[in-house]
Amino acid sequence: MTPEQVERVQSSFSKVEPIAEQAAVMFYDRLFEQNPELRALFGDNMRRQGLMLMQALSLAVKNLHQPDAIMEPLQAMGRRHLVYGVKREHYPMVGAALLWTLEQGLGDDFDADTREAWAQAYDLLATVMCEAAERTPQTASAVG
Repeated sequence: MTPEQVERVQSSFSKVEPIAEQAAVMFYDRLFEQNPELRALFGDNMRRQGLMLMQALSLAVKNLHQPDAIMEPLQAMGRRHLVYGVKREHYPMVGAALLWTLEQGLGDDFDADTREAWAQAYDLLATVMCEAAERTPQTASAVG
């Protein structure tokens, strides 16, 4: 990602943070509406899930300028998601729901450059998580 893209993601996320709870609800509603098969991967406490989503996004966004700082947490998250049954093919579905949510929340501020910056950021995060999950021995997934 370019420094300009990092700045674009960070500044646009600062506009989403005040409505984080609402954004999380919108995200999961959209994700499950478009991909009902993914609902089974999540527990019943969607409020807690939404909080965890926004915390993870916040950590990643705030550290995009120093990716080494988020590699280990992202890798751990990727390994945890493997245990929950998340597969590589699920990540684009999540990315689409995220971009849609940002578009809804940011309105006119979600222009083409901002969309591209977020797409690049999500691709980076998802790639790190997927690669960590793929390097995890299958026996580790049974342990949790």
